[in-house]
Amino acid sequence: MDGIELIAFQIISNVGTAKSNFIEALELAKQKDFEGSDALIKEGEKYLIEGHKIHSKIVQNEAQGNKTEFSILLMHAEDQFMSSETLKLVIVELIQMRKEYQAG
Repeated sequence: MDGIELIAFQIISNVGTAKSNFIEALELAKQKDFEGSDALIKEGEKYLIEGHKIHSKIVQNEAQGNKTEFSILLMHAEDQFMSSETLKLVIVELIQMRKEYQAG
């Protein structure tokens, strides 16, 4: 595996791990483990940033005139990236609401 397939799998791997961390963070928040929850959000953000770096290389390459060939695998990676970013925003907000509710 090389080229665009490798890049797509790198994105999928990183953002998939990020998504798992965000979901697990919400589960810890439900159990009122907010320290553990915050730690998992930070860990997930690291993976999301790594996925973003890889994604940016594709965008920069295309901006330089090097067209990226369409690939269902790359489209899947893009979809996973976007859903992970959205999920993070929602989960961070839900955790904040649980913290505020818990504080009274």
